[in-house]
Amino acid sequence: MRWVFDNNLPIYLQIVNYLSMEIASGKIQPGEKLPSVRDLASQASVNPNTVQKALAELERYELCYTERTSGRYVTCNVEVIASARSRLADMYTKDYLDRMHMIGYCDEDIVGIIGNTRNNTEE
Repeated sequence: MRWVFDNNLPIYLQIVNYLSMEIASGKIQPGEKLPSVRDLASQASVNPNTVQKALAELERYELCYTERTSGRYVTCNVEVIASARSRLADMYTKDYLDRMHMIGYCDEDIVGIIGNTRNNTEE
């Protein structure tokens, strides 16, 4: 995978968001071992300390935990994963609404656009 970072958001948060999305979507399964700090840092071409900070944040969200001698694993707690999924949905929805408001759409217009887009993609 090729990592592309946004200069407007700290890299560690982008790594947190990416891994949260992978966990929430089920691409990384509950109980699955996460790549090591060095492996993730190498894949993303970032400093290992940045990855360490991101993984510590994931632990704070309880999306992963550390087994002292064998690495980090995704939580098996489906409620925590569901909460992360909801948090991501809220974040992306807020971002979408903010952008639509910036270009001049009101909430009623946005609802119409979503309905039209959904209808057009179902055809």
